[in-house]
Amino acid sequence: MRNVVISGPPPVQVLDVTGPLEVFSNVADYQVTLVSSSDADHIMTNRGIKLAGAVPRDCVSGPIDTLVIAGGGGAESGEYDSDYLRWIVDAAGRSRRVASIYTGAFLLAAAGLLDHKNAVTHWKFCDRLAREFPKVNVLSNPIFLRDGSIYTSAGITAGIDLSLALVEEDHGHQTALTVARQLVMFLVRPGGQAQYSNILSRQATTSEPLRELQVYMLEHLKADLSVEALAERIGMSPRHFTRVCLREMKLNPGQFVDRLRVEAAQQMINSSSMGLKEIADNCGFGSADSMRRSFQRVIGITAGEYTERFKHV
Repeated sequence: MRNVVISGPPPVQVLDVTGPLEVFSNVADYQVTLVSSSDADHIMTNRGIKLAGAVPRDCVSGPIDTLVIAGGGGAESGEYDSDYLRWIVDAAGRSRRVASIYTGAFLLAAAGLLDHKNAVTHWKFCDRLAREFPKVNVLSNPIFLRDGSIYTSAGITAGIDLSLALVEEDHGHQTALTVARQLVMFLVRPGGQAQYSNILSRQATTSEPLRELQVYMLEHLKADLSVEALAERIGMSPRHFTRVCLREMKLNPGQFVDRLRVEAAQQMINSSSMGLKEIADNCGFGSADSMRRSFQRVIGITAGEYTERFKHV
């Protein structure tokens, strides 16, 4: 029996706890224990609901298979209980693997468990996580990722995706798919999938000329999409165009083009039988090697790795 411990500082995001709880509880091999961050016998959630039946942290002893730290208001407060952090470090030392859900990454970072590791949290908190914990290499795009025995995930429902991935890691794809179907999940998403669509993000741009330019970019991914070419098309100097992109999209033009091409390539990988070389050409990368490097920059895994993960779905 694999012992799964789920904990988090109150108030926790309720789905950060109940999502993984439901996933692991649907597999007979796991014994799930809710653990409070103090001596309480419950975990208080952000919706005012008490999750009863929790075990006080100091009552947890022995080996742990999977330690899960949930996020929420308690994790986002910027104030970390030193006794709880020491408990996390001790529990992690007894765990085969450690995972954070949502902003639970802040607790792992504060405990020093993410030093010099790749990590992700909800995209709204990525900049803050990187600022507060400069030793952590924060990647803003993936739904979840693994670095050694440490797993981190993005916002809320991504905790379910990560939990299903851990079940798949332990028991194979068919078991994970069975649990997903039991929970009426549409699919088991690979961790490299983007948190949000850069293609759809153009709708949030306030500049009409920039929206029109983005449509052009999507329809002409094989064209010259250099800063100079795009700036000329929109009637701006390259420097001013870069400033506008940074203001409107929080990305420089090169980063945005990179992400558009990667997302288009992901869609082709997901929905076609084309090889990576053909997809790279269709998306304007120039070569499969260039596409590999862009995937690595944008989502933290190569195009080949993304393809392998998709083929298992």
